This record gives sequence, structure tokens and C-alpha cells, in this order.
Amino acid sequence: MVLRVIKDGRGSTVKSDGATKSHVRWGQCAIVFAALLLCGLAKTGAAAQNAPLLAATPPMGWNSWDGYGATITADQVKATGDWFAKNLKPFGWQYIVVDAEWYVTNPIAEGNSKSSQYSMDVYGRYTPALNRFPTSLSGTGFKPLADYLHSLGLKFGIHILRGIPKKAVEANLPIANSSYHASDAADTGDTCPWNPDNYGIDASKPGGQAYYDSIAALYASWGVDFLKVDCIASHPYRGDEIRMLSEAIAKTGRPIVLSLSPGPAPIEKAGELRKYAQMWRISNDVWDLWHSTSDYPQGVGDQFANAARWAGLAQPGHWPDADMLPLGQLGPAPGWGTPRATRLTHDEQRTLVALWSILHSPLIVGGDLTKMDDWTLSLLTNPEVLAVDQHAWASSVPYDDGKITAWTADSGVAYYIAVFNRTDTAQDVDLTWQDLKLTWHGRDLPQSKAMVRDLWQHKDMGPAVGLRLRLPAHACALYEVQSKTATLAPTLP
Repeated sequence: MVLRVIKDGRGSTVKSDGATKSHVRWGQCAIVFAALLLCGLAKTGAAAQNAPLLAATPPMGWNSWDGYGATITADQVKATGDWFAKNLKPFGWQYIVVDAEWYVTNPIAEGNSKSSQYSMDVYGRYTPALNRFPTSLSGTGFKPLADYLHSLGLKFGIHILRGIPKKAVEANLPIANSSYHASDAADTGDTCPWNPDNYGIDASKPGGQAYYDSIAALYASWGVDFLKVDCIASHPYRGDEIRMLSEAIAKTGRPIVLSLSPGPAPIEKAGELRKYAQMWRISNDVWDLWHSTSDYPQGVGDQFANAARWAGLAQPGHWPDADMLPLGQLGPAPGWGTPRATRLTHDEQRTLVALWSILHSPLIVGGDLTKMDDWTLSLLTNPEVLAVDQHAWASSVPYDDGKITAWTADSGVAYYIAVFNRTDTAQDVDLTWQDLKLTWHGRDLPQSKAMVRDLWQHKDMGPAVGLRLRLPAHACALYEVQSKTATLAPTLP
């Protein structure tokens, strides 16, 4: 990538060691964000109850699906947690999430097998498969594994499919802590289109809420901090079950992030999604492709349109989720395809991280972390890039000509600008601050009054009236732009 900062109509590059400034700026962003967040909380019921806001910033973590599919074991989770605590936790990453079918004793990587054998308790609730999670012996469930991760300062999550096990309904097992049985909860005419494990829950039946209450209580007793629920946010969208799960979690008294999958979640349900969940998927699964030739999986280049629909709609505690980051080594048993190093180029990987960050999506990396290379680790631990995801808001798409797309976001003291080349060939970019609709205190940004910093390179580029650069195919640039004369007029997120 070649960058020239436009200065008095001519291209020039100003070199500067700005490392110290970058940390100050990130700190300023965090302070402003925290102050605004506190102001916003003062107006909410959460503040009135003196309760902290759950997922106040987009959750950052790891999910087992991209590396292990449905085959993950306790030893693999622990090894991942050890590596994660050492290498990612210092940069704000928190969550370790065990994805689909942890209760299947004969798993296959891609999951969803009709020949699955299940581990289940007498109340029709799935329990960890003992041949994969032996510490679950004696009914302890995931608590020993959660305790281990908590001892590392991490948070623990699991994936479930909405509904109630078909096997529980066939046996009409009792629902824990209630007078109901499985038949009092199930909708036997409703199954997930791609997974045969469960029936849906019938919200009109008396046992429906009781069953969700029972599994939420179980997960809380295990120490679960994050619950990813599948087949609920899209094809089909199940608003009643989202509400029931949210209410069940609330009854436990444990702060558990509710993550809804897959997408695309209907944007017309944004208010309902914010009411009941902390994050929801905006697309199908994203894998290591630029473009997909079918509806599944999703490619990184396909995600621009989905992200643009949700631009500016993220709020503290409520985040549109662009899906996992298929980076590093996708194996030994990925949920899609054969074991491999990610097929995304370095430019495409930067584009992935930049788009997710300026949307303010949760950042959930996949793959085998214990085999991560230094370049990928540096991508995931760039503090100036992570600040875009964690400490900015009001993202928008002020420029899109079909080839070049530019996003902006607001940090309270500066703008972030991401410029993407969505084409298969290198493109020249020439954008003024007016093209990007940048304003300071409601006025157009004065020419030659903005200082530009390259967040990938950690370099100050000098004062400028715009951006002039050449982007390779599928590449992106990511900048901080700050007025020389005034800071932004802060607005509540």
C-alpha cells in the first residue's frame, strides 16, 4: 500500500515516531467513552439498580467452531485458555466459548448428524459428553472447566440450539423445578432446518418458560458467562424464544451475555433484539473466502452490504455481530472444509478486522490458537485498531462508489476512517474531508486542520486536507483523523 497525505494540493509523507501519542489518544478515547457511557447509564434502569452494563463494549474472545467444529475436548479448551490468557487477555480479550454439540458423544467436525448420541440428565437437559469432558463426572457439568478458565481471569461460554431435545420429549421427561414435563413445552411441528437434535419451544404452553428457566439455572450453576443460541435469530427468527431465554437468564441473577445466531437477523427487529440480547448475527457463517458462490458460507467481501445495513445501530450493551474471524490455523477439525491455514491474504485479513472494528462488532476469533503465527497475533493485538472496535461509536458509510467504500466512526476526540478496496485490482483513492462528511462542532473540517495517523503502521502522517493513496485488491487503510484546533463535540452513543 502506498499512502500520500494531501497537503496543500500535493502528496507528501511526514514521518514521526508517534508511539507515545497513540497510547495517549487511546486513553483519551477510553476516558471520553467511559464518561459518555456513565451519562447514558444514568438514564437507564440498570444504573438505577446500581448494576453494571453487561457487554458495555463489544465482547472479544475465541470460539471453538472454526478450529474444532463439534469435536472440541476439555484438554483442547484448557490449552487454548492457557495460550489465550498469556497472549490475548492483556489486550482486552476475555471469552472462551465452546461451540456446538458438546453433549454429543460421537461427534463429527461439521456437526448436525442424524446419528448423534447424546449425554443428558434426567430432566431432559444436555450435559457435557464424558468421553470429551471427563471432569463433568458426578454431575458437575462444565463447572470444573469454567472454574479453570476463571482462574486464568477469563470468561466461559457455551453454544446451544434453541428448544428442547427430541429424546426428552419422546421420553416425556420431567422439567426441573416445576410440575411440567417435556410435552408441556415442546412444539413438535418445529425443528431447526439444519440440525435434528431439538424441537422448538411452544411459547403458549405452560412448560415452555419452565424448560428455559431450568437450563438457564443449570448453566448459571456451571459458571457460564456467555450463551450463544443457534437457529433463533434468522431462518427462522423466533422472537418468543428470544424473550423466554432472556427472561430465564435474568432469573438466575448471573450476568450471562446472550448471543443470537445465525443471521441475517431482521433489522426491523432491532428494538426487540436490543431489549433481550447483547449481540446478534447479521449474516450467515463467515469463512475464509472473499466471495461465496452460494448462500452458505459467507465471504468477507460479501459482508460489506450486511454491515452497512447495521451501521450506526450499535449501542453499549447491544452489538450487531458480523460473525467469527476465520484467521490463523483452521483445524484440526474445522466446522467447514478441511484443515488449513486461512485462505485470506494479509490484505483481506486486515480488511476483515477493520470492517468488524468500525462496525463495532464483537471480535470472536476462531482456529487453533496454539498454532497462531506472529503476524496473525500482531493483527489481533494492535491496540490502536482494537480501540476503533472498543471505544468508538456512530459508525457510518459516507462514501461508496461501488469500488471504494469508506467508513467513519467517532471517538469523542477524533474520527476513525477505514477505506476499503472491494475490487480485484489495485485502485487509486483521492478523498477530501468533505467527501467523508467530517465535521468539527457541526462545521466542515477546515482544510489543512487535520492530523492523520496510520493505525496499521502506528505512524503520524502529518496535517492534511484529505487522503490520497493506492490500495491493492481487497486491501484497506485505517486512520485516526484529529483536528489541530478543536476536538469533536462529544455526543452520547
